[in-house]
Amino acid sequence: MKKAKPYIISILIALAVGGLSALITKGGTGLFDEIVKPPLTPPPVVFPIVWSVLFFLMGISAARIWLKRKEDRPAASNALTVYGSNLVINFLWSIIFFNFRQFLFAFLWLILLWVVILRMILAFKKLDKPASCLQIPYLIWVTFAGYLTFAIRILNR
Repeated sequence: MKKAKPYIISILIALAVGGLSALITKGGTGLFDEIVKPPLTPPPVVFPIVWSVLFFLMGISAARIWLKRKEDRPAASNALTVYGSNLVINFLWSIIFFNFRQFLFAFLWLILLWVVILRMILAFKKLDKPASCLQIPYLIWVTFAGYLTFAIRILNR
């Protein structure tokens, strides 16, 4: 149980960030039915499934870094700080997009998120290559989200 505890806590934190974001933006998600969407837009049911998997992977990845503190405390602290900023930026994107309906700002915010994810991958790689690899699907999904967000901005002026 001692080894599992950091994983459980980390996964719950990541899922809680995603869940709270979904809860706060729930009133704005009807927006997705109202707007013109670009080609390749997945059905709405795909988004919560993909995000749940990604938050789960984030949690596992962050726990692996947490467990590396004894080996290199400064590097682990830096990596976890970048991870925490990633969670905050990710959390705020949904509010910007769904609640405020600011598609251009949401796209620019996604660029910031993408850069922070890349920084996180590089910081994690210094400590634990599998932890960094667990973030790659997240980077790919956020790249795809960037396409969707930018296209929605263009199609819904």
